[in-house]
Amino acid sequence: MLHKIRLQTREHQQMLDITTQVQDVIRQEGIQEGIALVYCPHTTAAVTINENADPDVVRDIMMRLEEMYPWHHPRDRHTEGNSAAHLKASTLGSSELIPVTGGRLALGTWQGIYFCEFDGPRQRYVYVKVISG
Repeated sequence: MLHKIRLQTREHQQMLDITTQVQDVIRQEGIQEGIALVYCPHTTAAVTINENADPDVVRDIMMRLEEMYPWHHPRDRHTEGNSAAHLKASTLGSSELIPVTGGRLALGTWQGIYFCEFDGPRQRYVYVKVISG
């Protein structure tokens, strides 16, 4: 079964820790061993895995992405004005594949799954597919 997790972003750019919601899907499916695919179907948002213990890491990631891809670049031609959001989303990627063992995501001690908003605030969603194996 394909699960859809609905998200409401509150800021123009933000990272939401969705680890608990993904783990809830695994629990609902009753899968003990397998993989979980987390997929973002938006072109100005992304999914990534990173540290979820120190909030400064998230702040630094967003700051450095903004340095690399400033919101308004004088040579941008995309008329919606959100080329930076597309670049950030492409840089981080649209999906993560995570092993599941013992009914739990096999994440490292400090890892979490993040939904990354680059053109909000908006109603968004991610798909989660858990495959037994």
